[in-house]
Amino acid sequence: MSAAPRRRPPRGAVPPTGRPPRRAPERGAPRAAARSPRRDEGLGGDQVEGRRAVLELLNAGRRRARRVVISEAQESSELLDAIESAARDRRVPVVYVSRARLDREARTEGNQGVYALCDPVPTSSLDDLCAGADGAAAFLVVCDGVTDPRNLGALLRSAECAGVTGVVLPRHRSARLTPAVTKTASGAIERLDFAAVAGIPSALRELSDAGVLSVGLAPESRRSIFDLDLRELPVAIVIGGEERGLSRLTRTRCDEVVAIPQHGAISSLNAGVAGAVACFEVARQRASRPAR
Repeated sequence: MSAAPRRRPPRGAVPPTGRPPRRAPERGAPRAAARSPRRDEGLGGDQVEGRRAVLELLNAGRRRARRVVISEAQESSELLDAIESAARDRRVPVVYVSRARLDREARTEGNQGVYALCDPVPTSSLDDLCAGADGAAAFLVVCDGVTDPRNLGALLRSAECAGVTGVVLPRHRSARLTPAVTKTASGAIERLDFAAVAGIPSALRELSDAGVLSVGLAPESRRSIFDLDLRELPVAIVIGGEERGLSRLTRTRCDEVVAIPQHGAISSLNAGVAGAVACFEVARQRASRPAR
């Protein structure tokens, strides 16, 4: 059998120096940009890694992509072809570098031979998130100290698939939208609206004042999430950290604290899985709502 064809930079592509044409040499610039995120950039997200995540970044067009970096000599791939086409359509420079160099500049091990540098993820106000989207009642996820990047990324991917309209993240004591998060989310961050808040308890008070029902998840609660009627009201699913769960004050501020019924020996689900189950329970109830 013959080997699969290897990818080569197309004629006229940006050379594998990491610099677009007619710019002053900036040796190592992409790596510096990746390693030194500015603290005033809100939630981050300015480096996106992985093929699906980079393609969603380009296709969504919600924020400016400044450069796409692809490693040379990769096997042919429909996703890579789509990335190159989308970048070309949006006039985003594509830089080809060696795999060793890309791995040095990337910040995840599973980068799949591509990453993009872009503007940080924009944020919205809590008031904007409470308004919902496309005439539907607000459906939010609130993260109270979720610090594991893969957990957060998986939660965001599930949330987007379930129809969540907005995500509330604290500015401190939480995972930022790092390359590990954006890759695991597989493009979901390009389809979700985010609010960055100083503290979750105060944000829950604002949500309550706006008529949003906050539902905290706690495995020790005696009430099941399946007993709640979540069909009509704006709702926010509140998910605690991986080790300690909901903080004491956050739990106090939730309108409801419920558990996901379990039937095995393990005491609890991880934050990403628990959030996914809760989000899809809201989606199930809303889908079963009778038409008016």
